[in-house]
Amino acid sequence: MIKKVLIANRGEIALRIVRACAEMDIRSVAIYTDPDRYSLHVKRADEAYSLGEDPLEGYLNPFRIVNVAIQTGCDAIHPGYGFLSENADFARLCEQAGIVFIGPDSSIIERMGDKTAARDSMRAAGVPITPGSDGNLADLAEALSLAEQVGYPVMIKATSGGGGRGIRRCDDPEELTQQYPRVISEATKAFGSAEVFLEKCIVDPRHIEVQILGDSQGNVIHLFERDCSIQRRNQKLIEVAPSPQLTPEQRSYMGELAVRAAKAVDYQNAGTVEFLLTGNEVYFMEMNTRIQVEHTITEQITGVDIVREQLRIASGLSLSYRQQDIQFRGYAIQFRINAEDPKNDFLPSFGRITHYYAPGGPGVRVDTAIYTGYDIPPYFDSMCLKLVVWALDWDEVIARGQRALKGMSLQGIKTTATYYQQILQHPDFRSGKFDTSFVPNHPELLHYSEKRDPSAVALAIATAVAAHAGW
Repeated sequence: MIKKVLIANRGEIALRIVRACAEMDIRSVAIYTDPDRYSLHVKRADEAYSLGEDPLEGYLNPFRIVNVAIQTGCDAIHPGYGFLSENADFARLCEQAGIVFIGPDSSIIERMGDKTAARDSMRAAGVPITPGSDGNLADLAEALSLAEQVGYPVMIKATSGGGGRGIRRCDDPEELTQQYPRVISEATKAFGSAEVFLEKCIVDPRHIEVQILGDSQGNVIHLFERDCSIQRRNQKLIEVAPSPQLTPEQRSYMGELAVRAAKAVDYQNAGTVEFLLTGNEVYFMEMNTRIQVEHTITEQITGVDIVREQLRIASGLSLSYRQQDIQFRGYAIQFRINAEDPKNDFLPSFGRITHYYAPGGPGVRVDTAIYTGYDIPPYFDSMCLKLVVWALDWDEVIARGQRALKGMSLQGIKTTATYYQQILQHPDFRSGKFDTSFVPNHPELLHYSEKRDPSAVALAIATAVAAHAGW
């Protein structure tokens, strides 16, 4: 069994892993750069080590991270998500150093990180993929020719892309001609690769992903699906588990496809297979070879501790569950509370949190590393909190989400919380009928008027006067 884990990440996911290690009597080691020296994951881990003043360099330096792991006697590294979590070279470096990488083998990360290789693997396994290029595009002329064959609109995507970057929709040849060099430029800057491919754009689909777990004994199971259709510019905002839109037959079929996809590449540890669903047509989109931001809602409906299973699998143990053991109960919704101003084109709103009060009560979970007085640094992702609610039925989970969002107090920065309250009130969301067009099709939800509690205003004025008077 793993004895000591270095967590190659920060913020709430690092804190989540620290807690899982503590429950399993595994020592945890945090790393941090200067802006994170007062972060909760640094305070809560058994040990913590600085990687220097540069905000990002330390988290993105695989050699330095592995050296810290060796020097501190760690036998494993958990990459979390983002940063180096899907970096095959980092996983390979761990393997060469004799340190367990808590994730799939480096060759699998490399294979599934290459979108064209992933499509080839899925095609061979009988998993449906969107029509498009068989490999990387040679030039614009090939892209234009292929687009005519599959029909517009089409998507140009970075082969090594992820996180919603390196993607452009093109509705006609003129737009394809304009966007093609832009995607190449973005892909080169963001991923170090100029390779791109083309696929048919599935208009207004539902974005459904299936959580899978695989062990070294060849066992693979799925933990049902999450609906991630509420997104803006390919960035997820609200996730739901299970999808309120799937029939039992669709749910069973997509679960089987995800297991088939994982077995086709001999997948081990936690992963996610993402699909686009339009009507009854299902298309493979990509496989994420790491734990997902939204793993929380799968845990809420199934009762499975996914991080705990990751640590067990990485220790060489078999899965704690068989497929027939996995059942889901109720609904869960995750709100990504981002430090952004929805009324100002979601402009980042970094700074000091002057007051934070977490919501609570039945069926409410908060995953965060913030606290009153914490400075949200401008160097990282804007997500500062994950608010998760669970209830037995759809109407109840929406009501619980409203209550939790209203009950949370987060002052000093702008957040997306009030915007999410507007989404929960919309008839399309309440009926469970939404797809990836929901956010762009409802710009009016951004033009809400904030109702201020007179007592809260009075308290704010009194506090300001007291501060000015030196009380």
